[in-house]
Amino acid sequence: MGDPGNQEIEVIHSWSAPRSISTGLMYSFAQRDDFEVLDEPLYANFLRVTGVERPYREELLSKMESDGNKVVKEIIFGPGGKKYRFCKHMAKQYVPGLTKDLMKKGKHFILIRNPLDVLPSFDKVIPSSLMELGLADLVSIYSELCDLGKPPPIIDAADLQQDPEAILRGLCEDLGISFQPSMLKWDAGPKSIDGIWAPWWYQSVHKSTCFKPGRKYPAPFPFSLYDLLEQSLPLYNILRRHVKQRASLRKSTLPIPDLPVPENEKLLAWVGDEIVPRESAKVSVFDSVVQGGDSVWEGLRIYNGKIFKLEEHLDRMFDSAKALAFNNVPTREEIKAAIFTTLNRNGMFDNTHIRLSLTRGKKVTSGMSPAFNLYGCTLIVLAEWKPPVYDNTKGITLVTATTRRNSPNNLDSKIHHNNLLNNILAKIEGNNANADDAIMLDKDGYVSETNATNIFLVKKGHVLTPHADYCLPGITRATVMDLVVKEKFPLVERRISLSEFHTADEVWTTGTMGELSPVVKIDGRPVGDGQVGPVTRHLQNAYKKLTEESGVPIPTSVSS
Repeated sequence: MGDPGNQEIEVIHSWSAPRSISTGLMYSFAQRDDFEVLDEPLYANFLRVTGVERPYREELLSKMESDGNKVVKEIIFGPGGKKYRFCKHMAKQYVPGLTKDLMKKGKHFILIRNPLDVLPSFDKVIPSSLMELGLADLVSIYSELCDLGKPPPIIDAADLQQDPEAILRGLCEDLGISFQPSMLKWDAGPKSIDGIWAPWWYQSVHKSTCFKPGRKYPAPFPFSLYDLLEQSLPLYNILRRHVKQRASLRKSTLPIPDLPVPENEKLLAWVGDEIVPRESAKVSVFDSVVQGGDSVWEGLRIYNGKIFKLEEHLDRMFDSAKALAFNNVPTREEIKAAIFTTLNRNGMFDNTHIRLSLTRGKKVTSGMSPAFNLYGCTLIVLAEWKPPVYDNTKGITLVTATTRRNSPNNLDSKIHHNNLLNNILAKIEGNNANADDAIMLDKDGYVSETNATNIFLVKKGHVLTPHADYCLPGITRATVMDLVVKEKFPLVERRISLSEFHTADEVWTTGTMGELSPVVKIDGRPVGDGQVGPVTRHLQNAYKKLTEESGVPIPTSVSS
């Protein structure tokens, strides 16, 4: 039998920022019968290399090994008396010069805590700073471990406090070790495993005997640390997105949905005046689009390196912004530059749809009045890989909604605004009827459009479409009307009743997102013979040819 105090040991590395209940977690692992623990074995090396001051600096340097690589080789990975060794590390203590074995050997996990909870108590011992928090170091450690093919589990302190058994069980499973119930409790008071710094930092944890939920309502945040909070929260959120185990009371009960186009999971969007990743593409809670749906928008399609009808869409956007009395609107060239930059950054030059939005901008305080909008408009360019959203080969079905289209007496549909509740209510009716979309009537009962598109019918060789009195005069609608005339079909624009659509020979809808979509059934009635008609096919082909031949070329790094 070998010496039980001189056996090879498997190391579990815990990486965290200060004040993240990492000491409680160390106590938790210390209760196991198969673990020994080390409290920040790299602390002395950190003080030696960085020269930072601590109230206990001299005592610590005199009693702890300060040669970091010697610590790694002889203490962290040295022989031991148990099967496992738990090493509690502060991320900022991973300083240059340490051997790469520290990351390559053993198993690692990361413990995070919201800076809102960390900062209020942090500077009781030392002044708070981004360096002292070490969140940037924690992100770097995560990235390095991922590059090594060892992505570490991440747990959040709030989850651990809320549901310790579930989180510890999940962590143990991720680390490939069994869970032991003894991990859930420990004795109060100082421990022999505590570091020299314990009297300065461990007063609270010494009063504890287990993980307990945080206060239901937190104490006021010290706003002298507001700037540091702004710097540190994005780093915390980067790591938080990778948390797998969540406390049952904090996690969503909804499963993570599949995206219609998986490639859109990683994309870059323009928000305000910058390009940001999908998960960071957000507007302020003070933005007018949040406060009151106060925004205008356009849909654009990209075909073979060109933006179809770009100038027409921008014309309508500027008209809508003027109708709503927007101030400090970006120039046409500024909006184009944002669109071109976004497409180039994403490498999107075909089969792409852009949701282009212009909000009235951020307010200085919440409220309805545009007088509060003193920052200028917010521009959003959201480009996605997106084929036409309807089945343009076999056709779609429609039902008639009870929700009527807005009248110009109330809110003119010629303003292409983001306040789409009128349309959304109709779409809900369509969804409930398992239809692709819903027809919306005007106040007199005549067909206006669908909840998302303009609409046309064919009767005895004539093409008809409703007046744009209650509907948006769509860019695609105008394009198709021009094609109807060009292809020598008679075109009539007038009021059209619902029964005329029920008895039409052919029906189709038009819109940038769906192009020209055949309708084969309305309110349970087949349109014509229930198949896509010849006029529809003819115009689809003409529209496709037009998209191939026209559009504004996207300038690229090669072309410029």
